[in-house]
Amino acid sequence: MSAILRVLLADDHAVVRAGLRLVLEAEPDIEVVGEAEDGNHAVELAIETRPDIVLLDITMPGLGGLESISRIKESAPDSQILILTMHNDEGFLRRALASGAAGYVLKQADDRELLVALYCVARGEIYVPPALTLSLLGDLIPQKQRFEMTSKTSLSVRENEVLRLVAQGYTSKEVAEMLQLAVTSVETYRSRAMKKLGLRGRVQLVRYALKAGWLEVE
Repeated sequence: MSAILRVLLADDHAVVRAGLRLVLEAEPDIEVVGEAEDGNHAVELAIETRPDIVLLDITMPGLGGLESISRIKESAPDSQILILTMHNDEGFLRRALASGAAGYVLKQADDRELLVALYCVARGEIYVPPALTLSLLGDLIPQKQRFEMTSKTSLSVRENEVLRLVAQGYTSKEVAEMLQLAVTSVETYRSRAMKKLGLRGRVQLVRYALKAGWLEVE
Protein backbone atom coordinates (compact mmCIF):
# COMPACT_ATOMS: atom_id res chain seq x y z
CA MET A 1 0.00 0.00 0.00
CA SER A 2 1.24 3.48 -0.88
CA ALA A 3 1.41 6.40 1.56
CA ILE A 4 -1.88 7.60 0.07
CA LEU A 5 -4.75 5.14 0.42
CA ARG A 6 -6.40 4.94 -3.00
CA VAL A 7 -10.10 4.06 -2.80
CA LEU A 8 -12.63 3.19 -5.49
CA LEU A 9 -16.29 3.82 -4.63
CA ALA A 10 -18.96 1.47 -6.00
CA ASP A 11 -22.59 2.23 -5.14
CA ASP A 12 -25.62 2.68 -7.38
CA HIS A 13 -26.77 5.80 -5.50
CA ALA A 14 -25.02 9.01 -6.57
CA VAL A 15 -25.95 10.74 -3.31
CA VAL A 16 -24.32 7.96 -1.29
CA ARG A 17 -21.16 8.14 -3.39
CA ALA A 18 -21.02 11.92 -2.97
CA GLY A 19 -21.35 11.59 0.80
CA LEU A 20 -18.67 8.91 0.96
CA ARG A 21 -16.32 11.03 -1.14
CA LEU A 22 -16.74 13.96 1.26
CA VAL A 23 -15.97 11.76 4.28
CA LEU A 24 -12.97 10.04 2.72
CA GLU A 25 -11.35 13.04 1.07
CA ALA A 26 -11.49 14.94 4.36
CA GLU A 27 -8.71 12.56 5.40
CA PRO A 28 -5.24 13.73 4.26
CA ASP A 29 -4.06 10.22 3.38
CA ILE A 30 -7.09 9.04 1.36
CA GLU A 31 -7.71 9.64 -2.34
CA VAL A 32 -10.90 8.60 -4.17
CA VAL A 33 -9.71 7.37 -7.58
CA GLY A 34 -13.07 6.65 -9.17
CA GLU A 35 -16.79 6.02 -8.79
CA ALA A 36 -18.82 3.12 -10.19
CA GLU A 37 -22.60 2.92 -10.35
CA ASP A 38 -22.91 -0.83 -10.91
CA GLY A 39 -20.99 -4.08 -10.59
CA ASN A 40 -19.69 -4.22 -14.17
CA HIS A 41 -18.37 -0.66 -13.95
CA ALA A 42 -16.75 -1.46 -10.59
CA VAL A 43 -14.80 -4.33 -12.16
CA GLU A 44 -13.73 -2.16 -15.12
CA LEU A 45 -12.55 0.68 -12.88
CA ALA A 46 -10.76 -1.68 -10.51
CA ILE A 47 -8.74 -3.04 -13.46
CA GLU A 48 -8.09 0.48 -14.76
CA THR A 49 -7.20 2.28 -11.51
CA ARG A 50 -5.79 -0.59 -9.37
CA PRO A 51 -7.03 0.92 -6.10
CA ASP A 52 -5.81 -0.15 -2.67
CA ILE A 53 -9.43 -0.66 -1.58
CA VAL A 54 -12.74 -1.03 -3.40
CA LEU A 55 -15.59 0.19 -1.18
CA LEU A 56 -18.36 -1.91 -2.68
CA ASP A 57 -22.12 -2.02 -2.17
CA ILE A 58 -23.17 -5.67 -2.21
CA THR A 59 -26.55 -4.98 -3.91
CA MET A 60 -26.22 -3.08 -7.20
CA PRO A 61 -27.81 -3.46 -10.64
CA GLY A 62 -26.15 -5.60 -13.29
CA LEU A 63 -23.37 -7.82 -12.05
CA GLY A 64 -24.23 -9.05 -8.54
CA GLY A 65 -22.19 -7.92 -5.55
CA LEU A 66 -20.77 -11.36 -4.76
CA GLU A 67 -19.79 -11.97 -8.38
CA SER A 68 -18.27 -8.48 -8.51
CA ILE A 69 -16.03 -9.43 -5.58
CA SER A 70 -14.79 -12.55 -7.36
CA ARG A 71 -14.18 -10.69 -10.63
CA ILE A 72 -12.27 -7.88 -8.94
CA LYS A 73 -10.11 -10.32 -6.98
CA GLU A 74 -9.30 -12.18 -10.20
CA SER A 75 -8.50 -9.07 -12.24
CA ALA A 76 -6.98 -6.81 -9.57
CA PRO A 77 -5.74 -9.22 -6.87
CA ASP A 78 -3.85 -6.54 -4.94
CA SER A 79 -7.03 -4.52 -4.40
CA GLN A 80 -8.77 -5.25 -1.10
CA ILE A 81 -12.57 -5.17 -1.00
CA LEU A 82 -14.58 -3.61 1.81
CA ILE A 83 -18.30 -4.26 1.58
CA LEU A 84 -20.58 -1.35 2.49
CA THR A 85 -24.13 -2.58 2.90
CA MET A 86 -27.47 -2.16 4.62
CA HIS A 87 -27.68 -5.93 5.22
CA ASN A 88 -27.05 -6.57 8.91
CA ASP A 89 -27.12 -10.27 8.17
CA GLU A 90 -24.73 -13.09 9.01
CA GLY A 91 -25.55 -14.91 5.76
CA PHE A 92 -24.52 -11.97 3.58
CA LEU A 93 -21.38 -11.54 5.68
CA ARG A 94 -20.34 -15.18 5.32
CA ARG A 95 -20.89 -15.16 1.55
CA ALA A 96 -18.99 -11.88 1.12
CA LEU A 97 -15.95 -13.14 3.05
CA ALA A 98 -16.04 -16.47 1.22
CA SER A 99 -16.05 -14.59 -2.11
CA GLY A 100 -12.90 -12.69 -1.19
CA ALA A 101 -14.00 -9.55 0.65
CA ALA A 102 -11.65 -8.37 3.40
CA GLY A 103 -14.22 -6.45 5.40
CA TYR A 104 -17.88 -5.74 5.94
CA VAL A 105 -19.29 -2.47 7.28
CA LEU A 106 -22.91 -1.40 7.61
CA LYS A 107 -24.34 1.74 6.03
CA GLN A 108 -25.82 2.55 9.44
CA ALA A 109 -22.28 2.92 10.80
CA ASP A 110 -20.93 6.37 11.60
CA ASP A 111 -18.04 8.02 9.73
CA ARG A 112 -15.53 6.97 12.38
CA GLU A 113 -16.35 3.26 12.05
CA LEU A 114 -16.12 3.46 8.26
CA LEU A 115 -12.62 4.93 8.51
CA VAL A 116 -11.59 2.34 11.11
CA ALA A 117 -12.76 -0.39 8.72
CA LEU A 118 -10.89 1.14 5.78
CA TYR A 119 -7.60 1.43 7.64
CA CYS A 120 -8.03 -2.05 9.09
CA VAL A 121 -8.47 -3.57 5.62
CA ALA A 122 -5.59 -1.46 4.29
CA ARG A 123 -3.31 -3.09 6.88
CA GLY A 124 -4.22 -6.51 5.55
CA GLU A 125 -6.62 -7.31 8.38
CA ILE A 126 -10.26 -8.43 8.31
CA TYR A 127 -12.95 -6.03 9.55
CA VAL A 128 -16.34 -7.27 10.76
CA PRO A 129 -18.83 -5.24 12.86
CA PRO A 130 -18.69 -6.34 16.52
CA ALA A 131 -22.31 -7.55 16.63
CA LEU A 132 -21.80 -9.76 13.57
CA THR A 133 -18.50 -11.03 14.95
CA LEU A 134 -20.38 -12.41 17.93
CA SER A 135 -22.98 -13.92 15.63
CA LEU A 136 -20.26 -15.70 13.66
CA LEU A 137 -18.74 -17.14 16.83
CA GLY A 138 -22.15 -18.44 17.89
CA ASP A 139 -22.10 -21.23 20.43
CA LEU A 140 -18.33 -21.04 20.87
CA ILE A 141 -18.90 -18.25 23.41
CA PRO A 142 -21.09 -18.84 26.50
CA GLN A 143 -24.32 -16.81 26.52
CA LYS A 144 -23.36 -14.60 29.45
CA GLN A 145 -20.03 -13.72 27.85
CA ARG A 146 -21.73 -12.93 24.52
CA PHE A 147 -24.03 -10.44 26.25
CA GLU A 148 -21.11 -8.88 28.09
CA MET A 149 -19.13 -8.53 24.85
CA THR A 150 -22.14 -7.07 23.02
CA SER A 151 -22.74 -4.46 25.71
CA LYS A 152 -19.05 -3.49 25.74
CA THR A 153 -18.67 -3.19 21.97
CA SER A 154 -21.97 -1.53 21.05
CA LEU A 155 -22.30 0.86 23.99
CA SER A 156 -20.02 3.69 25.00
CA VAL A 157 -18.51 3.53 28.49
CA ARG A 158 -21.00 6.11 29.81
CA GLU A 159 -23.99 4.41 28.17
CA ASN A 160 -22.95 1.12 29.73
CA GLU A 161 -22.60 2.68 33.20
CA VAL A 162 -25.98 4.40 33.01
CA LEU A 163 -27.86 1.38 31.69
CA ARG A 164 -26.42 -0.96 34.31
CA LEU A 165 -27.49 1.36 37.13
CA VAL A 166 -30.95 1.86 35.67
CA ALA A 167 -31.33 -1.91 35.32
CA GLN A 168 -30.36 -2.27 38.98
CA GLY A 169 -33.34 -0.10 39.93
CA TYR A 170 -31.81 3.35 40.45
CA THR A 171 -33.82 6.37 39.32
CA SER A 172 -32.47 8.85 36.79
CA LYS A 173 -31.90 11.34 39.61
CA GLU A 174 -29.95 8.79 41.66
CA VAL A 175 -27.87 7.79 38.66
CA ALA A 176 -27.16 11.45 37.93
CA GLU A 177 -25.91 11.98 41.46
CA MET A 178 -23.75 8.83 41.39
CA LEU A 179 -22.12 9.70 38.07
CA GLN A 180 -22.15 13.46 38.57
CA LEU A 181 -24.26 14.09 35.48
CA ALA A 182 -27.35 16.13 34.70
CA VAL A 183 -30.61 14.18 34.86
CA THR A 184 -31.26 15.03 31.20
CA SER A 185 -27.88 13.56 30.27
CA VAL A 186 -28.68 10.33 32.12
CA GLU A 187 -31.98 10.04 30.27
CA THR A 188 -30.25 10.67 26.95
CA TYR A 189 -27.62 8.00 27.63
CA ARG A 190 -30.30 5.53 28.73
CA SER A 191 -32.47 6.17 25.66
CA ARG A 192 -29.51 5.89 23.30
CA ALA A 193 -28.26 2.67 24.91
CA MET A 194 -31.65 0.99 24.82
CA LYS A 195 -32.09 1.95 21.18
CA LYS A 196 -28.68 0.47 20.30
CA LEU A 197 -29.57 -2.80 22.03
CA GLY A 198 -33.10 -2.91 20.62
CA LEU A 199 -34.73 -2.83 24.06
CA ARG A 200 -38.20 -1.43 24.69
CA GLY A 201 -39.32 -0.77 28.23
CA ARG A 202 -38.12 -1.82 31.63
CA VAL A 203 -39.18 -5.48 31.33
CA GLN A 204 -36.91 -6.03 28.32
CA LEU A 205 -34.11 -4.12 30.04
CA VAL A 206 -34.32 -6.35 33.13
CA ARG A 207 -34.33 -9.50 30.98
CA TYR A 208 -31.27 -8.25 29.15
CA ALA A 209 -29.55 -7.36 32.43
CA LEU A 210 -30.18 -10.84 33.81
CA LYS A 211 -28.73 -12.52 30.72
CA ALA A 212 -25.77 -10.13 30.72
CA GLY A 213 -25.01 -10.96 34.35
CA TRP A 214 -25.66 -7.40 35.54
CA LEU A 215 -28.15 -8.58 38.19
CA GLU A 216 -27.76 -11.25 40.84
CA VAL A 217 -30.70 -13.58 41.32
CA GLU A 218 -31.11 -14.92 44.81
